[in-house]
Amino acid sequence: MNALDDSALGRFWAEALGWTISSEEPGVTNLEPEGFVYPDPVAVCIDIITVPEPKTVKNRVHVDLATTSAAHQADLVARLQALGATPADVGQGDVPWVVLADPEGNEFCVLEPRPIYRDTGPIAVVVVDCIDPRAMARFWGAAMDWILHEVTDDHAVLRSAKGVGPYLEFFRTSDVKTVKNRVHLDVRPYPGDDQEAEVARLRALGATDVDLGQGDVPWTCLADPEGNEFDVLTPR
Repeated sequence: MNALDDSALGRFWAEALGWTISSEEPGVTNLEPEGFVYPDPVAVCIDIITVPEPKTVKNRVHVDLATTSAAHQADLVARLQALGATPADVGQGDVPWVVLADPEGNEFCVLEPRPIYRDTGPIAVVVVDCIDPRAMARFWGAAMDWILHEVTDDHAVLRSAKGVGPYLEFFRTSDVKTVKNRVHLDVRPYPGDDQEAEVARLRALGATDVDLGQGDVPWTCLADPEGNEFDVLTPR
């Protein structure tokens, strides 16, 4: 997640999720659940990176938060607003979920209780807007060892093969990508795997190289078939 102030936005999301804060280097705030041990798929952790560019358009990637009851949803919305979140209108109309924006304007949803998300942890789903959910499901289903649960012309749903943690969902939209995504996915080879081999595999699946001005860094910047940037990190 890009931010003008990684520390301030990190504090918001750490409080929102009940997660711990660390920093691997200046300008980076790392968030993960207490006691998390990588590569446990029980959570998709968040790294917040300082960038100079402000947010200018609606994000194509956002998170939805899970709740367990109507009272929990109301309490969570109130707590998030007390932390600095504000109501957001993305054209959602009359819906049972609540759309908010974090202190830097990143949209996210607080969902009404849904049985499918009862065991995901605080993040129910990572949502990606796209033109072709079927094509995105083919690429990301092959890119990660996650299971495709559902796919239609309008949306696709994946989740870890372990059956834990949040879902990844692709939703059809007519909006065209115009700027670099402020929220994006990172993927990491498993311990002992080869980063260069994984990058080559992803290119063969349809990923393309992108230059974001990253310079000489240990990760590789790629884009999926719809141009969504993602990083291939070094094994850990």
